[in-house]
Amino acid sequence: MLRITEEAVQPFEKEHIDLVRKTAPECALFLKRGDDTLPLAPGKAALYGSGARKTIKGGTGSGDVNVRHFVTVEEGMERAGFEIVSKAWLDAYDQVLVDARAVFVEQVKKEAAELGINAVMYGMGKAMPEPQYEIAMDAECDLAVYVLSRISGEGADRDVSAGDINLSETEIRDILYCSRHYKKFVLVLNVGGMVNLEPVMEVKNILLLGQLGTPTGDVLADILTGASNPSGKLAMTWAPIEQYPSTKGFGDMNDTVYNEGIYVGYRYFKTANVTPTFPFGYGLSYTKFEIGTASVAADEKKVSVTVPVTNIGTCAGKEVIQLYVSKPSAKLDQPYQELAAFVKTSELKPSESEKVTLTFSLRDLAAYDEELASYVLEKGVYWLRIGNSSEDTVVCAGLKLDADVIVKECKTICPGADIPKFIPADGMEAQERDAQVKDPEVSVYELHAELFQTEKVTYSEEPKEILNKETGSFEEVKSGEISAEQFVASLTNEQLAYLSIGLYEDNTGMGSMIGASAQTVAGAAGETTKRLEELGVPSLVMADGPAGVRICKMYKIVDGKAKGVDNPLAGMMEFMDQEQLQMMAAMAPKPTEAEEKASIHYAYCTAIPIGTALAQSFNTEMCEILGDLVGKEMEQFGVHLWLAPAMNIQRSPLCGRNFEYYSEDPVVGGRIAAAITNGVQKHKGCGTTIKHFALNNQETNRMASNSIVSERALREIYLRTFEICIRESAPAAVMSSYNLVNGEHANNSKDIQTHVLRDEWGYEGAVMTDWYAVGGMIAAAGGRENKHPAGLASGCIHAGNDLVMPGMAADFEEMLSAVDNPEAKYPITRAELQVTAKRVLEMICKLV
Repeated sequence: MLRITEEAVQPFEKEHIDLVRKTAPECALFLKRGDDTLPLAPGKAALYGSGARKTIKGGTGSGDVNVRHFVTVEEGMERAGFEIVSKAWLDAYDQVLVDARAVFVEQVKKEAAELGINAVMYGMGKAMPEPQYEIAMDAECDLAVYVLSRISGEGADRDVSAGDINLSETEIRDILYCSRHYKKFVLVLNVGGMVNLEPVMEVKNILLLGQLGTPTGDVLADILTGASNPSGKLAMTWAPIEQYPSTKGFGDMNDTVYNEGIYVGYRYFKTANVTPTFPFGYGLSYTKFEIGTASVAADEKKVSVTVPVTNIGTCAGKEVIQLYVSKPSAKLDQPYQELAAFVKTSELKPSESEKVTLTFSLRDLAAYDEELASYVLEKGVYWLRIGNSSEDTVVCAGLKLDADVIVKECKTICPGADIPKFIPADGMEAQERDAQVKDPEVSVYELHAELFQTEKVTYSEEPKEILNKETGSFEEVKSGEISAEQFVASLTNEQLAYLSIGLYEDNTGMGSMIGASAQTVAGAAGETTKRLEELGVPSLVMADGPAGVRICKMYKIVDGKAKGVDNPLAGMMEFMDQEQLQMMAAMAPKPTEAEEKASIHYAYCTAIPIGTALAQSFNTEMCEILGDLVGKEMEQFGVHLWLAPAMNIQRSPLCGRNFEYYSEDPVVGGRIAAAITNGVQKHKGCGTTIKHFALNNQETNRMASNSIVSERALREIYLRTFEICIRESAPAAVMSSYNLVNGEHANNSKDIQTHVLRDEWGYEGAVMTDWYAVGGMIAAAGGRENKHPAGLASGCIHAGNDLVMPGMAADFEEMLSAVDNPEAKYPITRAELQVTAKRVLEMICKLV
């Protein structure tokens, strides 16, 4: 572990920030480019908007990164040679924010009091809407840049209101003024998700910058001046919020019904023939490309589509080629098309061409038939469509399957959803609408059902106790002298339970909620137990993500433990009343003489682009490079498990945590997560923890909300993204989610955590819970009586979780009380404890 005692900028910091700056333009894209304003030559510029000086590098909560410094738009433009002539406006806006924040905090406290909810818990993740104000926009020059920002975070969803999803009246007024008053104007979106741009669509130049981590302002300056060419594509459809079928009932405190079924995002819009504002897969750059005639090779195992791509513009750039498939629908309804593969070109100079190949297996597009409990490919023609967005595709070939195929026989999982079948109005006519499927020039390849193999899943039986009372050490396990089975067989039930619960020291464990439970790395989210150190079992350190490594910037070593210098409660203090502040001050331990004398150590990490931005790159090679960057910082600061990537489906733009997530499409989400994981896990002793498994698609009452979803949608949309990541990268760990699925907590669901994850997918890593996911402590702190009870630690073990995090005495006691107890809600056996402890030990063996 690297202990840095000098505050000076380290060589690795500069190297990593430069790497992010170089790659991040691939995450950005133009939504509109309507004139010759761009690129810009440095000169005088009027800079306005919420993100001009208060630029947002990423979202709040566990997804934040404690950086030394990050570059704002104002700073980045000035460093690039622009003279900002609107300083008076920026200064006045700063004061507006200060005043508005004070009013917002008091309003949150008032609402919390009226609801009988703890204000700190109620305010977690809540974003202050953009305030209304009157500030003169009187800077005189030819160029204006307006930066519109939105922040969201863990714990709260977004809102269909002015200043959040919708623009405020002030923003609309000022953006339109800039568009009409200044000779040159660029609207820059420093956002982590969709905003409704309908009122300002007259603006000719709109850049979706996103939130790109530490060098965000420098990246914008590079794009504006043409030093970099943005090459991203939207990984989520942008449309008026009322057009998403997922909007109805979103964020219900008790039960959220996934009425739209498999018709998520572009699957819905294209099937229903509804034109979105900006479609999935869409994005403009400084140049244009032409896609040539495709050549196809297809058999029952693999389909390959090769197309030439030519840069027909005037500057170098990259293009994303997307391959969609329209499936036949007989018994099972199907979306108009679904993404099968994507590839990004290398950087092509003007007039330069490159042939790219997209591959997939038809069996991966099998639909799930709930009546048969099987994945099936229906007889008929599978039309292949090539293009550069979901709205711009042409048929390039057909695959004709001569009979139905059962690809995989499974068992029914997560019963209990009683949802009316949803088919968009034009769904059954979707293929007929496209005349290209009748084009005689399109080749059709014959595929034969008898050449496909049917996979039959064997589901695990209840484990049997390992009987072996010989004692041994963990070092003997690592050296191969004894097996992990022999070691766990020698442990007591108490020792097994300690291995299956995170490190804790007291009866509350509340320190870990603020990222301070780890003892080895200050600010790390948690750690596995140290109670078996006498047997040679070391602990694993876990740090939050997914936009970088989240640990304390400064810390001291006191009595062998790392202690952060910064106040970990600083972000919560504004929502505390005077009594709570006094109580906190009284409870705070006084620093010892040794602590006061201890030297300060520094651990400045790099913020990379948020998850949504990474997905917009559609570049798995680039994402692997950024994963490698994260792995380097994990390795040098002593972090074994990164609690990332976060890869839930962006079911609705209203989800407050979408900025952490990748896409509305499981292929994009799964492949980007796999690339990040492969980059991290190149480093010895470093692993990822993909999360949140599964259906963490809203933050409202996230610990006790019940996601009601059909088994088909569950399998085809929400589980598939995890399956792709696991098959392509074998992440070290999986984190189960807080929410319920069809009436049972996901972390207590054996169907999800064992039958799917391990039996169907063959996953061999460890599974941990999210923090305080059981026992209801955090939910209870909200002061609300929930319809659905909290999950249990024993239920997590029974389901197939291996670690209950972050660890509490109550978890330990409840788990032991359920061993061989038929009266327990989730009776568990010593054999089940052995299984979970063994998997934790195997993970420790790999990472330490």
